Order: sequence, then structure tokens, then C-alpha cells
Amino acid sequence: MLSGEALPRLPYPAPSLKAGIRALLFDLDGTLLDTAADLIQTGHVMREIFRLAPLSDAQILTFVGKGAERFVHRLLTGDLSADAEASAHAIAMQHFSDVYRRYNGQWARPYAGVVHGLEQLKAAGFPMAVVTNKAQAFTDALLVRSDLSRYFRFALGGDALPFKKPRPEPLWQAASMLGFRPSEVLMLGDSQNDAQAARAAGMLCFLVPYGYREGVDLEQIACDGIVPDIKTFAQWTLQASHLPCPAPDAGDAVVKQPLGSDVHN
Repeated sequence: MLSGEALPRLPYPAPSLKAGIRALLFDLDGTLLDTAADLIQTGHVMREIFRLAPLSDAQILTFVGKGAERFVHRLLTGDLSADAEASAHAIAMQHFSDVYRRYNGQWARPYAGVVHGLEQLKAAGFPMAVVTNKAQAFTDALLVRSDLSRYFRFALGGDALPFKKPRPEPLWQAASMLGFRPSEVLMLGDSQNDAQAARAAGMLCFLVPYGYREGVDLEQIACDGIVPDIKTFAQWTLQASHLPCPAPDAGDAVVKQPLGSDVHN
């Protein structure tokens, strides 16, 4: 397991990634699918049910990231870290299941480049899986509704194990199910949850610049790099995995450089 210390982000193409990465894990909401409208509408309806003052779309979106239970706590309290009273939260969770079932996937769309990139990676034989904090039933339904399920060996939902991201256990479980060591698997996500889980699991993690980060700025997240979209990530991965590259000089400074930058063209 890696320590919790922040590590510098690697330049692109990252030399250490040109060999040894044999499988890929993807976050779902905010990475593969833009589900903002589904989640925001659910949040508004939940606030109405409990006769709470309306919140802005932007604030509700900052509540996304730690799974349904935390989302509901945040909706009830209007706060990222506060807990609602236990009995109120239990009742709200029952309402949430009914409300979100109505909207899950209704307006969700793949981000630009997602389908093209997944097509390329699947054609190249990369084993891929989804690891998300969304409940398993909602995850499976969303992947089917969006027609993305065909690209993945499986999806691991947030209630499949006792722990969710940013704990490493879901990533370890996914790597085991794919048949690889954590060091052979790369996580691609959009948030601190993904980066922290990957770092703790001993995996590299790339982030996309869009998505939902609970109000945390991308520059504040210790990841291994930023990729502009899944299509570009796929093109680089397929090219880099076949190119020999010497080990970097230990004295060389590593700098953050988005994939596709002219610096490496």
C-alpha cells in the first residue's frame, strides 16, 4: 500500500506507464457519464419532500461523490460533512430510492470521446471494469440505459462491499476479479475519491478535468496526471503500450502536463 503523502504528477507520456498496465478501472458519474441533471433533479425533489428551502443546482452537485447515504445527509443538512438525525435520514433514504429510480439515466449522456475511447480500448483487448460509489442496482441500470455495459467485464457498486471509495478495498476487489495485481491496474476518475482510493490501493490514477469533485479544485488533488478525455486517453494508452521507453533519470523533475500538450508532440 502506498502512503497517504501527496506525490507529484507525472509528465505525459509518463515513462513508467508504458509497460505493466494491463487493465483499467473507470469511475462512472462525472467520468464516463454526465449524470448531473439526474442527480440535481433528485436533490430538488428530495428537498421539496422534506419542505426544505431550495438549493442551487451547483450546490446540490457538490453533494455528489460519497454515495447515496452521504448524498442524502447533505441534502437534509445542506452541509458537506454534517449528519442528519438518524430517523430522518432513514426515512429520507426510502424516499431517495423511489425518487432516484425515476430519474436515474433520464438525462445522462456519455461525455465527448467516451464511446470512441472505450471502443478503441475494448478492440485492443484491454480488460475494463467500473468502480463507483453508486449503489449496484442503480449502477447496473444506468450502464444498460446508456449502452455502456457492453464495454466492461463488470461494475462494482458502492454497496457491493462494506467500504466505498476513497477506501482502497473496492479497487483491490476489482483488480482481483479482473485477475491482476493492483500495480498492473490503472484507475481513471474525476475526483479526490478516485485518486485517494487508487493511491491507497497501490494503483496509478488519472483524472479527467470535468466531473464532480465535491467543490475541491482539480489542482488540489494528488493524482498521477490529467487526461482531457477518454478518447485521448485511449489513443495515448494504445500507442504508449507498444513503445519502448528508457527509465527516467532519478534526478529529473516531474511536472504536471496534461495529455495531448504540445510539449510532448
